[in-house]
Amino acid sequence: MNAIVSDIHGNLEALNAVLEDIEAHNITDVICLGDVVGYGPNPIECLEIVRKRCKIAVKGNHEEAVISEPVDFNSKAEQAIKWTQEAIRKAHGMQPKLNLDFLQQLPETAKLDEAVLVHGTPRRPTRDYLFPRDIIDFEKMKDIFAQVDTYCFAGHTHIPGVFSADCKYTHPSDLMAGVYILDEEKFIINVGSVGQPRDGDPRASYCTFDGDSVVFRRVKYDFNKTMRKIYAIDSLQNSLGDRLAEGR
Repeated sequence: MNAIVSDIHGNLEALNAVLEDIEAHNITDVICLGDVVGYGPNPIECLEIVRKRCKIAVKGNHEEAVISEPVDFNSKAEQAIKWTQEAIRKAHGMQPKLNLDFLQQLPETAKLDEAVLVHGTPRRPTRDYLFPRDIIDFEKMKDIFAQVDTYCFAGHTHIPGVFSADCKYTHPSDLMAGVYILDEEKFIINVGSVGQPRDGDPRASYCTFDGDSVVFRRVKYDFNKTMRKIYAIDSLQNSLGDRLAEGR
């Protein structure tokens, strides 16, 4: 059994809550689909946990931005990245080198048995978005699914759900107990976001995968604590905290 997380975005409270839930289900193998940093107030702590805890991790667009420069970021996201870069550089001891080395060595794609692991989509692993609304863009769906042999796990949009090659999208709330049974068809499973959900549910999102089925899980955490941390950092805009309570 594997637990798959994504888009932690420096939210230590959400990450700790999810890890507690993972341990409560006796799951030892954790996979991260990128964007450990960005937006949130605890990038270093989250990097340390992912670096030590996850058996597989892939690169997100926020990792790319930290080790180079932000590309196609809005102003508040770019400001948060610059603050994150500075926070990593100012960390004590060996942390800056270890964390920067970790970020630089992250692959854009990885494999879990037959499944492809990416941050965005197999077409452009770190930057391509696949939103629920894209199911009506048949050319985009065809192009993306041409890169999928069986299953693909992704994040990036912060919206969990299952995309099928026949241009259908299913949100976890429409599944019985959040369980999706895999069959012979091709699927892309978005695991949602640990640290900044955007589907109207403020609870942290992740999923488990046993080779035959995916279970979407939601975990409550103290987002008010994270919000207060964001408000206390001048370089992080208050809206990055406000949205945590709204799940937007």
